[in-house]
Order: sequence, then structure tokens, then C-alpha cells
Amino acid sequence: MIIIGITGTIGAGKGTVVDYLVDKHHFGHFSVRKFLTAIIEERKLPLNRDSMVHVANELRANNSPSYIVEQLYDLASHSHQDCIIESIRTPGEIDALRKLGRFYLLAVDADATVRYDRVIIRNSETDKISYETFVENEHREMSSTDPNKQNLSVCMQQADFTVMNNGTYEELHQQVEDILIQIKNK
Repeated sequence: MIIIGITGTIGAGKGTVVDYLVDKHHFGHFSVRKFLTAIIEERKLPLNRDSMVHVANELRANNSPSYIVEQLYDLASHSHQDCIIESIRTPGEIDALRKLGRFYLLAVDADATVRYDRVIIRNSETDKISYETFVENEHREMSSTDPNKQNLSVCMQQADFTVMNNGTYEELHQQVEDILIQIKNK
């Protein structure tokens, strides 16, 4: 079983990569966002990025920096198929997943203006924000010395593979295919 963790900047195309791997290669998909959304809804909190960050940080602080992905890995391991865990946000999550099996981290990035345009088009509940808020949210999640909080810059530096997603779907899909070939040859 291969586990691919997906990390990356807001609106970079992580979900598009996941959709491609699920549709074309039949990967199982385990989402941190869905995991957190269920908790947020249960607690009757507003469904926005602030609630996502707060709940995720609280779960990590009360359990371990890798708690969320360990829960998802447990589900993935019972699926007996190649899986994706989306979205890896802390170095502790990477460390834990690397210890559990054939794990590869894929970072997805794109230019900020391209990503913001995608976020506006996506129009999810957590995406109805100004460009300034978009930049502030990303800045908040890029680095922290607290192991329970998001540190995307370190996660992206630790990636086994990085995809720059400024082009077409076809270009993105080709990059993913090239990465899968490298993974299968390891």
C-alpha cells in the first residue's frame, strides 16, 4: 500500500491532484478537511478557515502533533488500497506517516494570484474572503514554532515531490503521472 500525503498552499490545486489520483488510479481519499468539518458541525461552530485552524490545533495540542493524520492513516490502512491523505499541515504529521509505511509527500504550489482566482471560483464556505484575508490566512499557516500548529513552509520543504500548478489540467496530470512512475520505481 502506498500513502501519498498532499501538502501545499491555499488554492494550489491539492484537490485537483486528489481527484485525478482517485479517478484515474483508484486511490482511496482521506481528507483532513472532512475530518475537521464533521467535528466543527458537531460543535456547531461556524464553518470557516478560523474554525478549521482552531479545531485542528486543539486536537493536536490535546493528543499529539500527528493525531489527525494518524486517525486518517488508520482508516486508510483498513482500505487495503493505495491512498491519499489530504492536507498535511505539520512536520509532526510527516514524521508520523514516514514511520508507518510507504509514504510519499507531494507538495502543490502555484502563484498567489492564480491561487486566489481559483479560491474565488471554488467558492467553498471557507473561501469567501478578500485577497487581503487570503494572504493573511496563508501567512498564518506558513510557519510556527509550535509543533501543534500549521507550518506549511517546512512541510513543503520536506516534500518528496513538488508540483507547480500554474498551467493546464493536462500539464498538472502529466506531472502527477511522472511522479507516480518515480514512486513505483522506488
